[in-house]
Amino acid sequence: MAIIGKRAELDLRTVYAAHGPEVYRFALRQLGDRQAAEEVVQEVFLRAWRSAERFDPDVASARVWLFAIARNVVIDELRARARHDRRLVAAAANRPEAASDHADAVLDQRLVEQALLRISDNHRVALVETYLRGRSYPDVAAEQGVSQVTLRSRVFFGLKALRLAMEEMGVRL
Repeated sequence: MAIIGKRAELDLRTVYAAHGPEVYRFALRQLGDRQAAEEVVQEVFLRAWRSAERFDPDVASARVWLFAIARNVVIDELRARARHDRRLVAAAANRPEAASDHADAVLDQRLVEQALLRISDNHRVALVETYLRGRSYPDVAAEQGVSQVTLRSRVFFGLKALRLAMEEMGVRL
């Protein structure tokens, strides 16, 4: 199963039949993408064919040599994906809609703050502590000196009151 040093003498079909499925499984495990794994296999065997004269069966078997190439191709693919992801993030940050999205978020936050000022103190505290600050019901109930059932009731009715306040402000939910 040794790869002979000249491209013309390289029996790529035999080498592929013996090691192609293993290289594919390796690439699939590393990348988690069938199409990318297939492309890796193609690139591995293309590189093997192009550099057949550098293969030395005394140094390593054909399988070891192919997996060394596959490892490099997978690393190249992962680096390319990372570059692509960084470009997408940079492009999203620079797009005009990003500023608009931020402005919308600020406006939404301001509307919620105004609506919270229109509901009772008990309801506001219950909503702010549980929803906005993400605190647990037992902690908030103990801090407020009420039972968890009472706190849950305040959250329930606080949400209803908040919705009504927002509708009165002209916000359509």
